[in-house]
Order: sequence, then C-alpha cells, then structure tokens
Amino acid sequence: MWTFWVIIFWISTVLIRAVPPVCDLLSVLKKEEENCAETLSLEAKNRTPENDPLLSSGRCAGMWDNMSCWPSSAVGQTVNAHCPIFFQMLTGKKGFVYRNCTSQGWSDPYPRPDIACGYNVNDTTNEARRSYFMTLKTMYTIGYCTSLVTLMIALAVLVSFRRLRCTRNYIHMHLFTSFILRASSNFIKDAVLFSSEDTNYCGAYTVGCKLTMVFFQYCIMSNYSWLLVEGLYLHTLLVISFLSERKFLWWFIALGWGAPTVFVAAWATARQLHENIGCWDINIDANTWWIIRGPVVLSIFINFILFVNILRILMRKLNSPEGRSSDFNQYKRLAKSTLLLIPLFGVHYIIFAFFPEDASSGTMEIQLFFELALGSFQGFVVAVLYCFLNGEVQLEVKRKWRQWHLNKHWRQHLSTSASNGGSALTQEMQMVRLSPAEHRRATLQRSSVL
Repeated sequence: MWTFWVIIFWISTVLIRAVPPVCDLLSVLKKEEENCAETLSLEAKNRTPENDPLLSSGRCAGMWDNMSCWPSSAVGQTVNAHCPIFFQMLTGKKGFVYRNCTSQGWSDPYPRPDIACGYNVNDTTNEARRSYFMTLKTMYTIGYCTSLVTLMIALAVLVSFRRLRCTRNYIHMHLFTSFILRASSNFIKDAVLFSSEDTNYCGAYTVGCKLTMVFFQYCIMSNYSWLLVEGLYLHTLLVISFLSERKFLWWFIALGWGAPTVFVAAWATARQLHENIGCWDINIDANTWWIIRGPVVLSIFINFILFVNILRILMRKLNSPEGRSSDFNQYKRLAKSTLLLIPLFGVHYIIFAFFPEDASSGTMEIQLFFELALGSFQGFVVAVLYCFLNGEVQLEVKRKWRQWHLNKHWRQHLSTSASNGGSALTQEMQMVRLSPAEHRRATLQRSSVL
C-alpha cells in the first residue's frame, strides 16, 4: 500500500531541480534498506534465549517496510521512526512515524508517512505547486535562451572589432563567457537529470551525471568570480593612478577561472568521501554545501565593500578638477553598469543562503523564482549594459557600417567607371592619391555631376 503512495509521491515531485529525480530517491532508499538489513542481522546475531527479554512477553519481529526500519519490540510498545531520508530530501521536514506492537503483530503506521513528513498526496495545493514549477521551468528556459543569443552576439562584436580590444573589454568578454557557460551548463544538467525516468538504467550514468553536476557548480562559481573581477577592476582603476593593465589581467584571469577550480575540486572530493548519494544534485550535508556556497557569499560581500568604496571615490572626484577629465567620464560610465550589477546579482543569493531549504514552506518557491526565472535573464542584462548600450561599441559599429557602405558604393562606382572607359578609371586612381579631405570633396563633386 505504502509503495503505491511512494510512487505517486515520486511522480508528483520529479519536476525541476528543486526536487531530486527518481534515481536519487531509489539510491537513498536502497542504501537505507541495506543499513536496516545490517542492523536487524546484528540484532538477531546477538539475541539468545538468555538475553532476550522479549521472548516471554511476545515480540514483533524487526522489519523493513520499504520506507523505514522497525526494530524488534515487545507487545504493547509504541515504536517511533524518523521520517525516511528521501522524504527529508524532498520536503526538508523532519518528523516521526509510529507503529504499535500488538499481539497480532505490527499496526499500520500513523500518521500516514507522507503527511507526517510534510507532503500530503491528497492535498489539492500540490497541483498548484506543480503548475507553478512548470511555469517556472518555461520562464527560465526562455530566459537562458535569450541570454545565450544576446551574449553570443555581444561576444562576437567585442572580438570582431580591433579598436575594442582593451583590458576592460577583455574582462567583459570573460564575463560574457562565464554567463554563456552558466546557461549552457543549466541546459546540460536538465538534459542529463530529467531526460528519462527509466529506473532500470539508474546506475548506468552515475559517473557522467556527477561530472555534469561538477561542471554545473564550476560554471556557477566562475560566474560570480568574474562579477567579483569586474568590481575589482573598476576599483583598481579609480585607486591606482598608473596601472599595468596587462599584468593585472593575468591575475584577474587566474582569479576568475582558477579559484572556482580549487573550491569545486574540494567540494567534489568531499561529496565522494562523505556524501556520495545519487547524482550530487541534492545537498543534505550543509557543511559540504558551504564549500561552494561560502566562497560565493564571500565574493558578494567583497563586491559590496568595493561598491561602497567606489561610490565614495566617485563622489569625492566629482567635486575636484579631475572630475572633468575624459578618463574620469569613462570610469563613471563603467561604474554605472558595474554598480548596477553588483547589488542586482548579489542580494538574493545572500538572503537565501541563510534560509533553511524547506520545500514545504513558501520560501522555496520565492528562492527558485529569483534564482531561475530572474537569474536566467542576468546574461541578457549584462550583454545590454556592457555592449549594446556601450557608447564606444555603438560608435565603432556605426563607423564599420559607414565604412562597409562606402566601400560597397566605391566598388559599384568603379565597376561603372570601368565599363564607361579608361578615362573615368584614371580619374578614380588620381582621387585615391588625394588627402582624405580632398577625397571627400572630390567624391561629392562627382556625385553632384552624376
């Protein structure tokens, strides 16, 4: 009977990353069954007629009921068992289930395990939650697709134009790349975790599934790491007068891509040794999870400190003659973008980092909305601020467009001149030798004649 409830529970909860897939649940359930069998075997081995107090009064034999382990008990006793671990993984709630040992054997468990552990399969609100999760999945799919397209266009623009190749834009390119990797890793993770619920093959993709989660966590950390680099770079520009940008760029690259490697490797090692459960997409041990969460929260705190100091420096320089220089105006434009990104992308992570991950409360829905629905559009916002609304980029694109349009006009004009005879072509060759100003005047005169 309760196996039926468990199956319904699994189907109703396998939706998005907020809950574990069936393979994770089966893995935990199998491990619990093995632990129970070992406990009951040890209990039976140590039991003898001399030391068995339950022999005279009657006993309910220890058993595994497909969810919880029940030790041997005397008739008339009430035994409690913790909520199964897989229920705690799904709901985040800890509770107890009880059975009475009677002369006819064990009674049915009460309260019903799904209710005692925070999930009532007959509750109509569950359908509303499923609908909410599906809407959320649609939103973040659209968001990540939009971010991917805009980021790739922005990255192509910065790479294509030679005049835009400077340290500042190199850092922007790395930031764009980190957002592209973050969006891509999210799609890869969903494809690996939720492509199939065929539990016959649950053990076939264990290594690949774990590697996918390692890659996903690395992309998340590197994304926050490059946001920190953006703040550090702007702060360095304002504080240090003579800056060797090329030298600092390599240090920034080491921080942006190297630091996450260290922490993700430490997290993967801890998971393998202490919490090797399922596909590593569910974090039960808070200490292990803080190996990744801790550095992210720290980077956001550092960015906020930089945020305050940058504001202080800008306000001070506005009232000085230095505030009228072109370099300062450039820094001020860069600051507007960076200072918008730091609080926009960091506040929600710090707030929810210290909230308990309780799926039965409304906190989970709010957290998922910020992390998935709004977070999926972060790459789009970055591309717009650092590329499409960047005045320097706009001027370069317009210049290239005018140059291409002028070259196209010249090719058409030269082909027309060649077809009309060599004299026209000779005139064009003479015009090439003119200075740019004379060249433009000659072109206008020719156009008016034609």
